[in-house]
Parts: sequence; structure tokens; C-alpha cells
Amino acid sequence: MESTTRAAADITIWSLFAEADPVVKAVMLMLAIASLWSWAVAIDKWMSFGELEGKARQFEKVFWSGQSLEELDDRYSDRPRDALARVFAAASREWRELRRGAQLSAEAANMMIDRCDRLMQAQIARELERAGRGFGVLASVGAAAPFIGLFGTVWGIMNAFTNIAREQQTNLAIVAPGIAEALFATALGLVAAIPAVIFYNKFTGDLDRFADRLEGFADEVSARVSRRLSERM
Repeated sequence: MESTTRAAADITIWSLFAEADPVVKAVMLMLAIASLWSWAVAIDKWMSFGELEGKARQFEKVFWSGQSLEELDDRYSDRPRDALARVFAAASREWRELRRGAQLSAEAANMMIDRCDRLMQAQIARELERAGRGFGVLASVGAAAPFIGLFGTVWGIMNAFTNIAREQQTNLAIVAPGIAEALFATALGLVAAIPAVIFYNKFTGDLDRFADRLEGFADEVSARVSRRLSERM
């Protein structure tokens, strides 16, 4: 009874890892690395989306401050440093044709607006691709970590039964270490997967809202370009 109590007391998180089967130990290391990786990606995305939101508000404030398209073009087209400025710069390259003073027909004006829309949509796709980098890591960890942990659990249970057969005993000192390391592998799998899934869902929603913001801004730019074309015509 005393040896059983001592054996149970000796089971700690470190001892579970140090004395685990090499396969289970590899699973634990893999899950720990995956968890750290997903947290690093999550922190980076959290800061990135915060920066995107802040810069978008700043550019929208300037865009709606009453400045003309010509002033915005001179200020942002050469060195756009944020997503909305880059979307605007994509359209302003076509807008410069109008600034040169060339007279446009209705057909040419419609073609220019269509080109502006296409260029802005292409830039929006690039911005969303840039903002969505790292999502694959969160999705992979969230999907795979529980199954990797389950593999470690199955392997640990197999070791526990092997120890029982070898020792010809079923007391706690024989069974507990194998069962404990098996459950520890399961716990690590959940610790890695649950935050990854939560962050993935959160950032996916942020990306969808940012996409809607870019689309709405592109529509506003198209409307202003169309209005200026009508004035020049």
C-alpha cells in the first residue's frame, strides 16, 4: 500500500514526459511545438488585424475629409503603406489618364471605370491573401492535434497493458504510469487544438469583415471616379 502511494505521488507532469515511451514522448513534443506555433501565429494575427483596422480608419478619415481625387492621388499613389491606400492606388493609375486632360467618350469612360474596378478587385484579392497568411497553421493544428493526441493515448494504453502482462499484476503502481501518460497525451492534444480552433474562427470573421470593408471602399472609389468622369465629359 505504501509503495502504491509513493508511486502515485511520484507521478508529475515532468515525470510523465521523462519516463514516457519514445513514441509517446515524440507525440508530446510534437503537440507542444504545435501549440507554441499556433499561439505565435495567433498573436501575430491579432496584432496584424489591429494594425489593419487602425490604418483603415485613418485612411477613410482622409478619404472623406473633402480632399479631391487629385490630392489623394498625389499623396498616396507613389508609396501606399496600407491596404486601403493600395486599393486606391490601383485605381488611381487609371485615373491619371483623365488628369492629363484628354477628352474621353462615354465608351472610353465606361472602359476606364471597368479597368479601375478590375484593378481594385485584383488588389483586394492580394490584400486578403496577405492578411490570411498563417490561417493554414491554425486550421491544421485545430484539426490534427486531437488525433495526434489520440494516437499517443492509444499507444500509452498499449504500453499499460503490456506492463500488466509482463508484471503479471494489476495494482496501481503498474497501471498508473501508462494510463497517466496516455491521458497526458490526450490533454496536450486538446490544449493545442482548442485555442487554435477558437483563434481560427475569430480571425476568419475578422478577415470577412475586412473583405467587406475593402469591397465597400472600392465601390466608393468607383463612384467618385465615375462622378469626376461625368464632370469632365
